[in-house]
Amino acid sequence: MASQVIENHRENAEVYQGAEICKQKYRELLEEISLPKGLLPLNDLLEVGYNRSTGFVWVKRSKSTKHLFAKIGKPVLYDTEVTAFVESRRMKRLTGVKSKELLIWVTINEIYIDDPSSGKITFGTPLGVSRSFPVSAFEDDDEK
Repeated sequence: MASQVIENHRENAEVYQGAEICKQKYRELLEEISLPKGLLPLNDLLEVGYNRSTGFVWVKRSKSTKHLFAKIGKPVLYDTEVTAFVESRRMKRLTGVKSKELLIWVTINEIYIDDPSSGKITFGTPLGVSRSFPVSAFEDDDEK
């Protein structure tokens, strides 16, 4: 399903392929929309695309990735295709991301920073439940 959505937004999009340029362009995008650069592990990237006219972004990787955000003790699972619509300090209609809560994996469909001075970033689910964490837990590091 995500592949079809990506194809629908490919026209007029900036598309990059190859691990190094994908890492660079994704970090630049996160900086441009004022979200922390460590929000997504950048290993195994194959393609990054951004359609500025629609705000649609996608990341394709060679395999799904499980990443532990050590500062908050949360494991997050990233599918081979992650998509979102972006705007300043917000990713919405996010697909391909799940976080483990207790014993179950919960779909994350929105990430946003309402008030930058709060130092908090919020993750929302399709059920309307959300949790906030310190932005510092998602700062860029060399392991991603």
